[in-house]
Amino acid sequence: MNILLTVILFLLAVILLFIVDFLIARWIHHKNIPPFQEPPVRKSDVEFFARGDKLFNHLFGEIEAAEKHIHMLFYIFREDDISKKMLEKLKDKAREGVDVRLMVDFMGIRISRKGKKALKEAGVKLAITNKPKFPFLFYSANQRNHRKITVIDSRIAYIGGFNVGDEYLGRDPEFGPWRDYHLAVKGEGVNDLQNQFLIDWKRASSEDLVHDESFYPKQPQGSKGIQIFPSDGAHVEDLALRMINKAEHKLIIGSPYFVPGKKVKDALIKAAKRGVDIRVIMPKNPDHPLVIHAAYPYFRTLIEAGVDIHMYFQGFYHSKAIIVDDKICDIGTANFDKRSFYLNNEVNCLIYDENWIEQVMVQVNEDLNRSDLVTIEQLNQRSFIKRTKEALATALAPLM
Repeated sequence: MNILLTVILFLLAVILLFIVDFLIARWIHHKNIPPFQEPPVRKSDVEFFARGDKLFNHLFGEIEAAEKHIHMLFYIFREDDISKKMLEKLKDKAREGVDVRLMVDFMGIRISRKGKKALKEAGVKLAITNKPKFPFLFYSANQRNHRKITVIDSRIAYIGGFNVGDEYLGRDPEFGPWRDYHLAVKGEGVNDLQNQFLIDWKRASSEDLVHDESFYPKQPQGSKGIQIFPSDGAHVEDLALRMINKAEHKLIIGSPYFVPGKKVKDALIKAAKRGVDIRVIMPKNPDHPLVIHAAYPYFRTLIEAGVDIHMYFQGFYHSKAIIVDDKICDIGTANFDKRSFYLNNEVNCLIYDENWIEQVMVQVNEDLNRSDLVTIEQLNQRSFIKRTKEALATALAPLM
């Protein structure tokens, strides 16, 4: 009995320590974040990808053409077929004399020790971002660099939801086909993405290239206005609220995880009641067991207010997008959840071009046709076990 009591007290002490660690560190972090500043509008050209094979073929072609540098940041980088192909190309370019910098998040890197050694021997510089650190070990272990940025020769940059792994090409039988959105950017916006990469690189490697002007050449003006919106655990919620409040007729939200919090939920309800057609797309089969249950507590009030919730069933839905009145399109790395709102390092791209957005809406409509609409009747039929999971997921929502 004494042993059991000791174990229980120990576990309670550990949980309390984690909570105190998290709350204090989050308060300090948010206290030191500068106020929101409107990103500059850059004239750029943007190419849209919704399939992994097309994206990686395009990216590989640009890597092979690299002459000066390749800067690559991913949240997840595996060591499977597509990842090994990527690593071989990076090593080949490094041997040719191209400066190759690869950055991967601490929790997302799956490259073996042997693989890391081979990169180093080929001349590839590898840095690991967001390693847990004292004094707030638990909080720092939950802060993820969720950005996906690639910049090649300061000439072209990539941003979006795809990581490097076979599942992102639909090769994992557990997930099946993979739906994601990614962008290739040319023009003035490239320098903004380059700057964010170099800021992260300095944090992870201590090599300071942020003010090296050779990485920021004068860029040609593209035909579309875009804004690059980086965030470090803040301001993503502000961006979501601004987009919701701007909507007059139609609002599309695509996200693999939907845990908006009260403030954003209330803004969605208010928009729906003023007549905005709101549609949320998320996966029917999640990749994390509790994430889907954290979303369900929001469904009833949203549906009753007129918001349509669509569950994508043809594979896994990983796209991150917000589209307002077919006039503004936000594609990037931030999910519609508290982790992206308050914890993660993210980067998004806002595009202001109605003609360009048409192609995204074609894909969105295809995705809606591959989705089931959630109804109040379905919510009423959820079992006691699922409702219990909802309560647990709600308690853990700040980490989702």
